[in-house]
Amino acid sequence: MLLDRIVRQGRAFGIHVLLGSQTLGGAYTLARATLGQMVVRIALQCNEADAYLIMDENNAAPRLLSRPGEAIYNDTAGTIEGNSPFQIVWLPDEVRESYLDKVRNRADQDAKAHPGPIVFEGNAPAHVEENDTLRRLLESESIKPVAVPRAWLGAPNSIKGPTEAAFKRQSGNNLLIVGQRDEAALALLAVSLVSLAAQHPRASARFIVFDSDPPDSPHRRFLEKVVRAVPHEISFAGNAEVDEIMTGLAQEMEKRGDPEHAAKAPAIYLFIHGLQRFKKLRHEEDFGISTDDSDSGPNPGIIFNKLICEGTSLGFHVIGTCDTVNNVNRFLSRKALSEFEMRVLFQMSANDSAVLIDSPKANNLGLHRAIFYNEQEGHLETFRPYALPENGWIEEAGRNLSRLLG
Repeated sequence: MLLDRIVRQGRAFGIHVLLGSQTLGGAYTLARATLGQMVVRIALQCNEADAYLIMDENNAAPRLLSRPGEAIYNDTAGTIEGNSPFQIVWLPDEVRESYLDKVRNRADQDAKAHPGPIVFEGNAPAHVEENDTLRRLLESESIKPVAVPRAWLGAPNSIKGPTEAAFKRQSGNNLLIVGQRDEAALALLAVSLVSLAAQHPRASARFIVFDSDPPDSPHRRFLEKVVRAVPHEISFAGNAEVDEIMTGLAQEMEKRGDPEHAAKAPAIYLFIHGLQRFKKLRHEEDFGISTDDSDSGPNPGIIFNKLICEGTSLGFHVIGTCDTVNNVNRFLSRKALSEFEMRVLFQMSANDSAVLIDSPKANNLGLHRAIFYNEQEGHLETFRPYALPENGWIEEAGRNLSRLLG
């Protein structure tokens, strides 16, 4: 679809497309309307079906070519009258290499930064090291405040920038990651944490990370390393600290009841790794039976529900992971779930997919694919989530963040 648009509208913006292919047949051929916009065509020897696709339905001349390097040039959109047979120039290996060296030298001398080739790898996760946008932020001289902070999630399956979630101070700007891919979900949390930290100057953001993995588990050690790399005000907590932190957040929400105070207050990002393991955050219906002592203090589940439903306009954002749709429904009220307008889905059943994004598409994702859904924009995007970042990348990111914050 994007290529179709570029071919049809690109010339008005100075964009020209040179397309080369061994065949135009098969399930993934270009639309006839798109080919109609490509007036100049060159065909080597091919079968009859491709000849008709390259030229027009009355021009099968390319299938009659026989000599090596023989081709047909046609600049009349494939009509038989425009056929101009010619012999392709042959470049010896040493000549070809010399021209390639000249191209390489010219590129090295050019001060402009040119993007590298775009390669779509369907059977491998994306790597955050290839995210040039985040790299430029980390390597910049200082942190420049942004109106809308963004968290990068992975590499797109189209010619565009990295897949991202934008956090505005308005209703629904929370992110929910659902699926039984704990390592991939952890990678999204880690990269999102570093991404957001790189866009907030000191004292303009606070981060809270909930994790209930065992202390010596690989995932716990990884997350601790990421948290240590972030020099902002950051809290790393487990189930034991839930009551204290949620009470503090409730008090902060009360303070931000004044719109003037809320506008100047720093953003607070609450990261939850494995919501299903934090029973205290589970929302209980008013008619539910609770065995908790009512005098033990504020209910963390009620505070959490209020934070999700009312906190985004006050600068609170929740980024959480959960393993199944059943647990999502157990832990979140219907109102709270609707406030997660940004959702990432890994492969799941068609029914579960339809519950979360009104589409069964997550049923056919495969191992290294995910769907990013933005309900507010009506946007659905398939992408490759990031793999767990290497230790070297985390350490370098930590050094850059420390330098940026002075």
